[in-house]
Amino acid sequence: MIGILDRMLFLTVVRAYFICLISTLSLYIIVDLFTNLDDFTGKANDFVDSLRRIGTYYGFRIVQYFDRLAEVLALLAAMFTVAWMQKSNELLPMLSAGVSTRRVIRPILLCACVFISLGSLVQEFLLPIPIVANALQADRDDIDRIKDVLVQGMFDVNGVHVEGITGNRKESKVNFFYVTIPESSTNSLMHLSAANAIYIEPKPNQPGGWLLNDTNPPELGEKNRPPMLVWLDSGKYFLMTKEVTFETITRRSKWADFLSTSKIYETLQTSDDRKNAPLAVTFHMRITRPIIGLLLVMIGLSIILRDQTRHVFISTAMCLGTSAMFYGVVFACKFLGNADYISPTLAAWLPVMIFGPIALSSYDAIHT
Repeated sequence: MIGILDRMLFLTVVRAYFICLISTLSLYIIVDLFTNLDDFTGKANDFVDSLRRIGTYYGFRIVQYFDRLAEVLALLAAMFTVAWMQKSNELLPMLSAGVSTRRVIRPILLCACVFISLGSLVQEFLLPIPIVANALQADRDDIDRIKDVLVQGMFDVNGVHVEGITGNRKESKVNFFYVTIPESSTNSLMHLSAANAIYIEPKPNQPGGWLLNDTNPPELGEKNRPPMLVWLDSGKYFLMTKEVTFETITRRSKWADFLSTSKIYETLQTSDDRKNAPLAVTFHMRITRPIIGLLLVMIGLSIILRDQTRHVFISTAMCLGTSAMFYGVVFACKFLGNADYISPTLAAWLPVMIFGPIALSSYDAIHT
């Protein structure tokens, strides 16, 4: 049953949460904007266009900011709520009335769980939306995403290797397109170079692939044509691919951040986990993210409440220091998993195994 005390703490935590969110977000926008103001105004037509670019860039960045700091904001809100209660001597009367410390902070922990869950929901359902994902991957000086992007090499499922120099997003075109076809598909290793290649999306009765233009060599003998390569005219071919799309060879290093967990799982099922260790680590850390966030809040509150005679600022500093060490271990495990020093599963669950017993024992040690 929710009482007056619970409602008061709910409102206090929510107020502290929004104060932390608005203050840290404002600080981030102000510092980043004045540091990179030239990137927004350099290609703008006028003052209104500059404001549009700034509003578009930071409007979408709010979503990413909330996603990355959901757990930290939950900890800050819970920490400031308890610290303010101690400073205002609100906790002592509650204890004198027979209300235990764990009962007092129960609404705070519940609010923290809600805030952490909101972060996971934003990551699962808001970031994967194409318009949001595309806006978050745009540079400050390329809000409209019209600038050419670099192209990375990639193997298709049939062993064909594709690479290029630059890509145009609007036309899905890659300039200076190079194809290497393995010996298993032809009589010998085959190399093709095209001035440009345009990616054609697959259709129900048509496979997806690349339309190669101004290709060298312009023609191939009928006996030396691999099955995935269709000759159309002199210097023009159609290369059928399944995994090599315009999106996959132009995506950035953190492209998995804009995929849902179910999509990451589907991608892992159709690829080799050993070659996609960072993607596997991301998948498992999506599962452990709410657990890690809750453990962080429990450890932070335990530090503040374990010694209620300690000065509130000292307790707060200890809490922030412990949080920095906490995330240091999480990032270290992620690095080891991405580098394939440890398995992706262990990289995601090792912080839980390290800090889980610490959080439970610290919470149990709170004086009631």
